[in-house]
Amino acid sequence: MTRSADRHVLQFCHGYDGPFLDCARQYASLFAGSGYKVTTVFLTGVPDPAVAAACASDEVLFMAFSSKAIRGLKLSAIAQLRKIAASRHFSFCIAHRFKPIYIALLGTRLPVIGVHHAFGDYQRRSRKLFAGIFRKRLSLLGVSDAVRDDMRRCLPDWPSERIQTLYNRIDVDALQASQVSVGEARDALGLSPDAWVVGNVGRLHPDKDQATLLKGFALALPHLPAASRLAILGKGRLEQSLKHLAQELGIADQVLFLGQVPDARRYFRAFDAFALSSDHEPFGMVLLEAMAAGVPLLATACGGAREVVEGVGVLFPFGDAEHLAQGLRHLAAMDQQQQRQCAQMMLERLRTRFSDRAVRDTFWQLPHVIELTAGA
Repeated sequence: MTRSADRHVLQFCHGYDGPFLDCARQYASLFAGSGYKVTTVFLTGVPDPAVAAACASDEVLFMAFSSKAIRGLKLSAIAQLRKIAASRHFSFCIAHRFKPIYIALLGTRLPVIGVHHAFGDYQRRSRKLFAGIFRKRLSLLGVSDAVRDDMRRCLPDWPSERIQTLYNRIDVDALQASQVSVGEARDALGLSPDAWVVGNVGRLHPDKDQATLLKGFALALPHLPAASRLAILGKGRLEQSLKHLAQELGIADQVLFLGQVPDARRYFRAFDAFALSSDHEPFGMVLLEAMAAGVPLLATACGGAREVVEGVGVLFPFGDAEHLAQGLRHLAAMDQQQQRQCAQMMLERLRTRFSDRAVRDTFWQLPHVIELTAGA
């Protein structure tokens, strides 16, 4: 292949399931108008034109490895990425999650910005050793200060400027334009137009702790508006146990398990309040989606969720059903003027901290990005 003289950035992603397709879009959008062309490469997942179109990239390549094929040493993936890297004048690589970081460092000689979306990625001794070996070429980003601080604790010998925060973000105007009206959203989800609805969106998994949400809703229910409902969107292995818990709490008729809803963020205006009960959420994109819809927030005061919600929503201690119930009662008591003020505060927070534009400005001021692009 002929090597291009243009400046390119290699973005290397594990796959495009769930939120990771939008992560690819988020990072490609950082280079809009910069003079860099972005080549996004997916390690897993079959070629899909719709995925390619959603990446906001100049070029999208699919390695199409199966999960089984990238266990162990990943030699085939390393060799394939080496060929891709040799075909363009890449200035540096942005790699999401540990496996792509590992492959990018072994398969190329590029400086690598490793983006981490979860806690604990450098708790293993082998990973600490690997990161140390490639320390001169590797810098790290966490999607929240909580994830950044977790990495700094795991890698105490690293200079702090090599491990920074770059928040997840949204295209605020595009998301709001995609979100349908209250009436349309309730029709789509099968919700009564007269109900006061608490929404929750996420996997039915212990990490999301919907059990505490059910307990808190049951405690608050006698003090909430008539016909209050808890709508839970998502699937997972805890579905039956959560349904049984709702029955035990006597709220089965007030809790709606709506299953997996494609593109659920379009329907957030169906909710009167949004509750996130997760244990140490690394960030919580659903919180941004609820904020864009103008829905008052209630979230656990831990992980990245605190950074999103503090000052514009209600926080409660993880696993504390009583304080969760108090938060629901507080949100239910808000009058229309308070709701409008809350929506305005959330929109301002989105635009100044969690929008594409705000985070793009932050990215180009990061010390290691300035270092990588100084001679370009």
